[in-house]
Amino acid sequence: VGLRDQQKLLKQKDQQSKILSSAGLLTNQKNIEELFMAIEERVISLDTGEYADSFDPKSFDGKNFESEDYSKDPLTSVQLSSDTDISSLKRRENFIKIYLYKENNNIKAVILPVRGLGLWGTLYGYLAIEPDLNTIIGLEYFSHKETPGLGAEVDNPRWKSKWKGKKIRSSSGEFKIEVIKGLVNLESPERKYQVDGLSGATITSRGVSNMLTFWLGELGYAKFLNKLKVEIENEEALNV
Repeated sequence: VGLRDQQKLLKQKDQQSKILSSAGLLTNQKNIEELFMAIEERVISLDTGEYADSFDPKSFDGKNFESEDYSKDPLTSVQLSSDTDISSLKRRENFIKIYLYKENNNIKAVILPVRGLGLWGTLYGYLAIEPDLNTIIGLEYFSHKETPGLGAEVDNPRWKSKWKGKKIRSSSGEFKIEVIKGLVNLESPERKYQVDGLSGATITSRGVSNMLTFWLGELGYAKFLNKLKVEIENEEALNV
């Protein structure tokens, strides 16, 4: 195996570990490949929310997501207007790879790539949500340029653990999840939609909020999640 192939394999393993970690599935570093076998990779159209089965997920280059080649190409992406581009992405790709964790053919977690501007550059990560499509399992970043001890605290296990169980929308469907300034008031009815701000890193905190607002919105995964909700409900009805 050549050095380049080895680097590619290491990078792939790192990505797989972050995907598993976001969904709380990383129990043992050694068996990443084995654990990842329970993950189904699918390419979707962000415009329609449909699965794009003309793409082979295995060869669909996930690297495009990080290098942004795919999202910069006018043939494979759309320009974002200044009022919709809250995450400073400039362009958004038309197709993207997502990950489904299944047990006995039932979806147990949906893992979505997310990215957006922090203070010093783009943060790239994975958001895992439960099959109700409204409860967060975890948020895991795999690449960023934030300041150690400040914005780089997005990697701190203590901060990451605060995402588990948080709700994305209210019962009426209003988008609510956000990273607030300071600490969450545990007496507040809003606490289930709020995550503690990163101390001394207001811009990074805002960047995380904006990124989730964008990627879970109409230009992000909203159409796909609406269709998936129906798919999951139909599956559940069959299993009753």
